[in-house]
Amino acid sequence: MYDAGRLVVGFDLDMTLVDSRKGIVGCMQRVLDARGVAATDEQLWPLIGAPLLDNLALFLPDDQVESAAADYRADYLVQAIEMTVLLPGARELVDAIHDADGTVLVVSAKNPTAVKAVLEHVGINPDIVVGDLFGHDKATPLQEHRATAYIGDHSGDMHAANTAGVRAIGVATGPTDPEALREAGADLVVDDLGDLVSRLDELTAV
Repeated sequence: MYDAGRLVVGFDLDMTLVDSRKGIVGCMQRVLDARGVAATDEQLWPLIGAPLLDNLALFLPDDQVESAAADYRADYLVQAIEMTVLLPGARELVDAIHDADGTVLVVSAKNPTAVKAVLEHVGINPDIVVGDLFGHDKATPLQEHRATAYIGDHSGDMHAANTAGVRAIGVATGPTDPEALREAGADLVVDDLGDLVSRLDELTAV
């Protein structure tokens, strides 16, 4: 039986709680096209979840990255929010954690304004939201808020959980396949978040 006082579950956002691929890819393509660069869905899809500046730097010279990021963020709030939908099991798992008096923490590479706008749109109400962090850097808020597990779709999420010393849970709804999640340090990999609703004991402190 789990200790509700030690049920503090962290979540990544994009492709973990929400399916945001159409909005992200569309915004990236518009920003790049405005600078004379074409990028296909296939090129952009694997980049979802990584820091925006790093992704733009793959296609643009250094002196264009900051302005492109500003344009992307403005466009995202206008164009992409309405296209974002919950992934299977997301609401059910968040509700189950709250029903068990646990804490829900969202830690994302996306900037906090966009994170909050997305969560409001899909009707998810976490207790804590942290943005602008990727990979190992996500470990800091996980430790600060005494997380017991971190759930994500990206190898960087597994690295963050391992760095923080919490359970690393991979979900196979993003661009990273289950084997790569395991190789990155996942303690458990599930097909979608619904698989965890009846397994809250596996999200508590180890």
